[in-house]
Amino acid sequence: MISINDIEFKCLTEYIKSNYGINLNNKRNLIEGRLSNILVENGFDNFSDYMQYIFSDETKMEITKLIDKVTTNHTFFMREANHFAYLRDKILPYLEEKCSQNKDLRIWSAGCSSGEEPYTIVMIIADYFRNQKILWDTKILASDISAKVLESAERGIYNAESIESLPVSWKKCYFTKVDSLNYEISSKIKSEVVFRMFNLMDATFPFKKRFHVIFCRNVMIYFDHVTKMEIINKFYDLTEPGGYLFIGHAESINRNETKYQYIMPAVYRKPERIY
Repeated sequence: MISINDIEFKCLTEYIKSNYGINLNNKRNLIEGRLSNILVENGFDNFSDYMQYIFSDETKMEITKLIDKVTTNHTFFMREANHFAYLRDKILPYLEEKCSQNKDLRIWSAGCSSGEEPYTIVMIIADYFRNQKILWDTKILASDISAKVLESAERGIYNAESIESLPVSWKKCYFTKVDSLNYEISSKIKSEVVFRMFNLMDATFPFKKRFHVIFCRNVMIYFDHVTKMEIINKFYDLTEPGGYLFIGHAESINRNETKYQYIMPAVYRKPERIY
């Protein structure tokens, strides 16, 4: 394994934090363990030459590979299931009434990883609206900084074990068996998700309309406090009045530093009336 010296470590971690918000200051072993193979594959015997190589790559493909390696993309269907129950039982009835005229629901799954979260949301929406679904625009934006997981999400193929706990009706209606080990999300569910590569550290978020619901769960655990609050404030500006933000249960927001109202653990809401 190729070792990274203190200067190289500082240079690389500061670059990743500045450009991607990810704090790896205590992850020297992780960086060495996950990146050594990339150095060897590209013919480098030290991190300095490797960094010069990736920083000068105008295509950004090499830095994308690096980010894929150092980020952990762990998720599963119905993760933190009480959030989805709240979406089904409280938020969708509210939005059905609020958006009854234009029938346009806007939901963003930020840090969508391999797609289980946005697909879960789509299946909940499909169950909720049933025959009326055709009248509504409910396409979901799903974004991540990792090209690798986005490719996996777009394929929408999951092993049998990962969908074992899902409702029988979902497995019957929304999945197709590929082989003895794998199932694929149905085309009608896939068509409801728009996957995009997006970096939450971008200075501006290029969205023309605000969202009714934003899911950004277990993403900001990688960010320091200042970075996290900067992103939370951007989310707030992009949330419709009365809209919701979901974060991970392992995360928290200082209620004195946000205009969002606390609803329940890891669920926040923008006031309907802004005074």
